Amino acid sequence: MTELRVSHLIDEADELLDNKFHIGSYCLFMNTDDVQDILSKIRAILPEEIKTAETILKRRDDIYMEAQNRADRIINEAQNTAANILSESELIRAVREKAAKIQEQVKQNCEEMKNKAMEESDALRKSAYQESLQIREGAQSYAEEVLNNLERDIEQVHRIVRNGQEYLSQQKNRSVKEPVTREVNNTQNKQYIEQ
Repeated sequence: MTELRVSHLIDEADELLDNKFHIGSYCLFMNTDDVQDILSKIRAILPEEIKTAETILKRRDDIYMEAQNRADRIINEAQNTAANILSESELIRAVREKAAKIQEQVKQNCEEMKNKAMEESDALRKSAYQESLQIREGAQSYAEEVLNNLERDIEQVHRIVRNGQEYLSQQKNRSVKEPVTREVNNTQNKQYIEQ
C-alpha cells in the first residue's frame, strides 16, 4: 500500500513538472507549493518505506543465510554420504582383493599339495619297486641257497645210499667167504657209511 502511495506521489510531481514553462535557460513552475507538498509527503512516507525495505532486506538476508546453511548442511550430508559410499566401496574392493588373494593362495597351496603328493607317490612307487626287487633277489638267493643245500643233502643221501649199496654188496660177497670177520667189518662199514 505504501508502495502505491509513493508511486502515486511521484506521478503527481512528474505532472507538475510537465506543467512548467521556460524563460531562456530557466525553468519556472506554475505551482511550487504543490510540488513541495508532494515532496514532503514522499519524505514522510520514505522512512517507513526504507524501514520496510530494510526489514525486507534483513528478512531476505536471513532467508539467504538460512538457505545457505541448509545448502551447506545438504552439501555436508551429501559429502559424508559420498565419503561413506566411497569408504564402503573401498572396503568392498579391499575385501574383494583380499578374497582374490586368498583364492589365489588356496589354488597355489592345492597345486603345491598335489605336486607334493605326486612326488611322494612317485617316491613310494620307486621305493616299493626297489624293495620288491630286493625281496625278489633275496627270495632268489634264499631259494638258490635252499636248492644248493638240498642238492648237497641229496648228494650226501645219494652217497650214503651208494655206500650202503656197496656195503651190502660187500657183505654179501664176504658172508659167503668169511663168516668170522663179520663183526669187525660191521664196525668199519658203519664208519664208512657215515662218512
